Amino acid sequence: QVQLVESGGGLVQPGGSLRLSCATSGSIFSRNDMAWYRQAPGNEREWVAGITSLGKTNYADSVKGRFTISRDNAKNTVYLQMNSLKPEDTAVYYCRTSLFWGQGTQVTVSS
Repeated sequence: QVQLVESGGGLVQPGGSLRLSCATSGSIFSRNDMAWYRQAPGNEREWVAGITSLGKTNYADSVKGRFTISRDNAKNTVYLQMNSLKPEDTAVYYCRTSLFWGQGTQVTVSS
C-alpha cells in the first residue's frame, strides 16, 4: 500500500509563494511518475503538473511559468513550488501516483 501525505498549504496574499510537499511511503517512488492536482469549490479536480520518474516535467497552461514541480528520490518526496499566486489558485491540492491519492492540502490566496 502506498501512502501520500501532502503538507505546506496555507493562506497567502496574491503575488506570494508557497511550497507544497508530498511525502510518500513505499519503495516504488523513484520508479513512479508523480503529479499534482487541485480542486476548487464547485469545480472538478484538475491536473496541475506532472513529473516523470526521469524528471521530465509538464504543466497546465494556467500555472506554466509560475509553478515548478520537482522530486527528491532520496526523500521519497515530490514538491510543488508556487510563485506569483493568484486568487484563482485557491483550491485543495492533491498529489497522486498511479492509483493512489493524498488527502489534500488547502491553499487559499486572498488579501
